[in-house]
Amino acid sequence: MKIVITGGAGFLGRKLAARLTKQGFLWDRTGKKTGITGLVLADVAAVDPPIEGATAVVGDIADPHFMAGLIGEDVDTVFHLAAVVSGQAEAEFDVGMRVNLDATRALIERLRSLGTRPRLIFSSTLAVYGNTGGGISPSTPVTPLSSYGTQKAMNELLIGDMTRKGFIDGRSLRLPTVVIRPGKPNLAASSFASSILREPLSGERTACPVAKDLRVLIISPRRVIDAFVHTCELPAETFAGRGPVNLPGLSLTVGDMVEGLERAGGDSSLIEWTPDANIQRIVDTWPGTSDTRDAEDLGYLAETGIDDLIAAYLEDERRE
Repeated sequence: MKIVITGGAGFLGRKLAARLTKQGFLWDRTGKKTGITGLVLADVAAVDPPIEGATAVVGDIADPHFMAGLIGEDVDTVFHLAAVVSGQAEAEFDVGMRVNLDATRALIERLRSLGTRPRLIFSSTLAVYGNTGGGISPSTPVTPLSSYGTQKAMNELLIGDMTRKGFIDGRSLRLPTVVIRPGKPNLAASSFASSILREPLSGERTACPVAKDLRVLIISPRRVIDAFVHTCELPAETFAGRGPVNLPGLSLTVGDMVEGLERAGGDSSLIEWTPDANIQRIVDTWPGTSDTRDAEDLGYLAETGIDDLIAAYLEDERRE
């Protein structure tokens, strides 16, 4: 079985690649446990350091020539993680459209052209929802109020229709905000959710642009990788006509997260509260609670609490 991960140099792409190379197998499109014969990580940046057992290629997935070389008839499964993050998609509309929408369309068309109905696992987002009154369920209408959310929602619809037509086996997962991301803050509007934990845990100062009473849905990297792999274990019939899956996340206020930081030994005085109206406006449209009983019924794992989430981050960072 050959697998491609777009956005393979990113933090989730690398974690997924490490999981797959260690595991050595994945369930194929027929539900059979099959050995992984090839794993390709595609990104605009090099995978550094390299991951043993994976091949890294550098290129632009919006380039049809690169796409044609990347996706061949031997590809069984694609994990599509590549994207321009929310803040950048909002500030640079054309860039967001090219990477988040046009490149995804090109990827899907390439998969369709193979005639083998390859499997596509698409990393979507809860930002596809708009002002929902704070909570969502699988029946909540999709009404995005950001360019990032809109682009992801359009991809979900396209993947769903291509799957209905039998061109691909598409499976979309809506991720809550992933916490704690390693590294430094990026242009994502949700970047603060990691930085208010990550930096103080390392004794560094950071800024929080949103109010303490903002309620957010967060998910750990471990649970995201578990979900990507579990999605391949489920038969195609599970996703037929059901639409995207909202992954279970922790519903917490920013203040709750800071209390978890303090219990873990972090110094909350290192957080500088600096309101940013643009970021607050974006995240205010995101849901803060979610009914995910259907996802849990499918076997997707829920988070156990902020304390365990922080402990897992510290354990993983020390190991890596």
